[in-house]
Amino acid sequence: MRTAYSVETVRNAERELMARLPEGALMQRAAAGLAAACAQVLARVAGRVYGSRVVLLVGSGDNGGDALYAGARLARRGAGVTALLLAPERAHAGGLAALRRAGGRVADAGAASGSAGESIARADLVVDGIVGIGGKGGLREAAVPLADAAARSRAAVVAVDLPSGVDADTGQVRGDVVRADLTVTFGTHKPGLLIDPAREYAGAVRLVDIGLPLPAEAAELEALQHADVARLLPVPAAESDKYRRGVVGIAAGSARYPGAAVLAVAGALRGGAGAVRYVGPAGDAVIARFPETLVSDQGPERAGRVQAWVVGPGAGDDAATVAQVLAAKVPVLIDADGLRLADADAVRARTAPTLMTPHAGEAAALLGVAREEVEGARLASVRELAARYGATVLLKGSTTLVASAKGGPVRVNATGTSWLATAGSGDVLSGLAGSLLAAGLSAVDAGSVAAYLHGLAGRFAAQGAPAGAHDVAASIPRAWRDVRGN
Repeated sequence: MRTAYSVETVRNAERELMARLPEGALMQRAAAGLAAACAQVLARVAGRVYGSRVVLLVGSGDNGGDALYAGARLARRGAGVTALLLAPERAHAGGLAALRRAGGRVADAGAASGSAGESIARADLVVDGIVGIGGKGGLREAAVPLADAAARSRAAVVAVDLPSGVDADTGQVRGDVVRADLTVTFGTHKPGLLIDPAREYAGAVRLVDIGLPLPAEAAELEALQHADVARLLPVPAAESDKYRRGVVGIAAGSARYPGAAVLAVAGALRGGAGAVRYVGPAGDAVIARFPETLVSDQGPERAGRVQAWVVGPGAGDDAATVAQVLAAKVPVLIDADGLRLADADAVRARTAPTLMTPHAGEAAALLGVAREEVEGARLASVRELAARYGATVLLKGSTTLVASAKGGPVRVNATGTSWLATAGSGDVLSGLAGSLLAAGLSAVDAGSVAAYLHGLAGRFAAQGAPAGAHDVAASIPRAWRDVRGN
C-alpha cells in the first residue's frame, strides 16, 4: 500500500526524528537521496555526471538547503553547479558553504536575471528547490521567470519533495508552478503528488526513505498496489455456487440508451459475482449479447434475490426504478442518471452500504458548484460529497478518488489511461464495482479495486491506440490475471 501524509503530520515526524539524530543528519539523508537521483538523470540526459551542467533554483527554506547539499555532492563528482538564489540573505547557510567548498558557483537570481536565464538554457539539469511542502498559492513573482526558463530549456527538471507552487495537502494549483520531469520526495508521498491537477506537474515520483516515524492511522491517502488488490479479489472456493459467490442486479438502460445496460452487464459479468440479474427495457439487447444474464421485466422489487444493485447507467428519467433500488436492504451503486434522479434524503436514510460514482460534472451538480471547482479541488470535493450524502463516493477522473462517509484515508487510483475517456467506459466500471459489492467487498474496497482493474483493463485494451468501452470490458480478465500473477 502506498500512503501519503499531510504536511502537519510530516513536520511532526521530522521534529520527532531530528530530536534523536545529530544536527543536520536528516537533511543530509535527504540530500544524499536527491543527489543519487539527479546523478541517474544526468547519466541519461548528458551521458555522465562529470562535466555536466547543473542549475539549482534555491529558495529560502530547508527545501533549498536540500538542493544546495545535493548540488555540493554533484560538484564533487565533477559537475558544474550553479545555484541561483531567490532570497540570498535567507538561503541555507550550511548548504551554501558546502556548495562553495565543492567548487559550485552562487548567484543572486534577481540581480542576474538575464544571465540566470542563460544558465538555465545551457543546463543539462535544473533542480527545483524554490518552495517546500509548506508553500501555498503558486510561485511568487520573482520565481516565475526561472520556472518559465526551465520549461523552455532542454534540461531535465527535478523537483525537491514536490514541484514548487503546488499545494502539498490538496493537490490544488492556484497559480504558476514548476513542471518537473522527476520529483524526489522524502519520507512519504504527499497528497499533491498523487492527486490531479498537481500530479501532472510532478512527472515521475521517487520516494527516498529518510526514516520518518509516520503512524499508519494518520495517512491522508492510500493507493492500492497489485498485492493489495490481489488480496481483495473474490476467489470462489471449492464449495461455492453462483449464489454463494453473489448475485448482482443491474437496473440500467432505456429505449434511448440500451447500450449502457449492455456495457454495465459486461462489467458485472467479469467482476467476480456468480450471476447477474438485469432489470429494464434493454433486456433483448442484453440477452442477445450475454445469454447467461438473468433478465426480468418485472422491476427491481420482483427481480429475485440479489446481494447488490447497480442503478442509473442510461436510465433516462426512470425515477421510479431508482427509488425502488434505493429502498432495497442490500448494497447499492448509483451512477449516471441515477445520481440525478436519486432523492438525497433517501440516500442518506439507507442503512446498507451505498457507493456513488460521479464524474466531475455530476459531482459539481450534486454539490451545486461549477465543474471547474471540483476539478481544481478533487480531494475536498470527494470528501464533501461523502459527508453530505452519507455514502462512499468514487470520483472518476485521471486519478480516481474513493472516500468513505466514515472518514479515514481517501483511496487514490492512477492505473488508468486517457484512452478511458470514452463513451460507456463508466458503465463498465459501474457493473464491475457492483459485482464486487455483491461478492462481499465493502463499498470502499469494491470501488477502489474496480477502479484499479478498470484502469489496467483500459491500458491493456488501448495499448497506445483508441479503444471502445466493450474493449475495456473484454480486457478485465487480463487485468485480473495480471494482478494475481497468473
